[in-house]
Amino acid sequence: MKVFKFGGASIKNPQAVRNMLDIVKSHSGEPLLIVVSAMGKTTNALEKILNLACDQEDFTPELEKLYNYHKGIIDDLLSKPAKDPHPYLSSKVEEINQLLAGISDGTYDQLYDQVICQGELISSTIISDFFQQQDLPCQWLDARKYICTDSTFREGKIDWTATSKKIKEQVEPLVKEHIIITQGFIGSDIQNNPTTLGREGSDFSAAIFCSCLEADSLTIWKDVEGVLSADPKLEQQVVKYQYLSYQEAAEMTYYGASVIHPKTIKPLALKGIPLYVRSFEDPKKPGTKIFEVDHQKLPPALIHKFDQSLVSFRVKDFSFINEDNLSLIFHTLNQLNIKINMMQNSAISFSVCIDHHEHQIEQLEGRLDQDFEILYNRHLHLITIKNYDQPTIDRCIKGKEILLEQKTRSHFQALISN
Repeated sequence: MKVFKFGGASIKNPQAVRNMLDIVKSHSGEPLLIVVSAMGKTTNALEKILNLACDQEDFTPELEKLYNYHKGIIDDLLSKPAKDPHPYLSSKVEEINQLLAGISDGTYDQLYDQVICQGELISSTIISDFFQQQDLPCQWLDARKYICTDSTFREGKIDWTATSKKIKEQVEPLVKEHIIITQGFIGSDIQNNPTTLGREGSDFSAAIFCSCLEADSLTIWKDVEGVLSADPKLEQQVVKYQYLSYQEAAEMTYYGASVIHPKTIKPLALKGIPLYVRSFEDPKKPGTKIFEVDHQKLPPALIHKFDQSLVSFRVKDFSFINEDNLSLIFHTLNQLNIKINMMQNSAISFSVCIDHHEHQIEQLEGRLDQDFEILYNRHLHLITIKNYDQPTIDRCIKGKEILLEQKTRSHFQALISN
């Protein structure tokens, strides 16, 4: 049994979906579960629509644009559909409309999950109908019925006991009989409220299904030929890793390598299930295999994270930063689900580099401004070099204004002004 995951880029248009079909057909003789993301940049579009609604601005043109994008894909793929999905698409768009009409109800994060999950539901329905039309029998499943989380909206924490039980008892018998198509990124809490697993969380969804089914492998199909030492859009000197250990891959994702979601590795490593990262544009290439393997020295991995904020907490009474101060800061960051990308302290201040989300920073200030003077810089760029060497460091920071810098045995980080 295998699990495949196809991201937004691999299903962004009719040609890409047909290419996906060819890949799946070449593996259709074995049990297969397929996890799909929303098509193309749909998640970004839905976020824009939601934010327009929250700002009391007209989101109708953007929603209509999103509808026409999907309708165009449907019209191309399903000229003679056995089941016309246009009513389904229309119903999903109307559901989004109704959710945004009641925008004063509930929190932003809960509303976010209700709106954003529609992208995966739409994409998986289109693909399932297309496969059926192409005489490739498959079964569509709603991942929200099997991926069980708590009620931490936008960053749902998995209830592994309940999730594993449902997948073993309900999904495993089905995958032995049919190709299964389901959604990444989404789940539900005990009250059946939709939840999401964190941005780009479809990889994690695939790993959850893979682990609970004890599958032979997980393959993530990407628009790159494997795990690369840097983003080829940003760096000219790029190396493809043929093999990576679970630990190396996990550390790269932690520091922001976007090829794999950070939570993907752990459930696979615990079961010893290999992960393959392969190119959907050239599926004959072997890609990168991630498993338990010993390395010689690896080439440096260069990871960029943009749109960062540096937040500094200074004690107001000129006393030193101590364990009580740090405990309060960490507790608040955890409550707000804010991930630290880099941190550093001095005698009277503690600084963290975080992804910039305006509403989170506002909440952070609101909770801690009585205890600390809070300063922050926006629009920063974090560079991490894993397995660094000095020439790579020199090349990356040459001529840059560095606000924060750290070096350990194997990692170098610099926070710079753009």
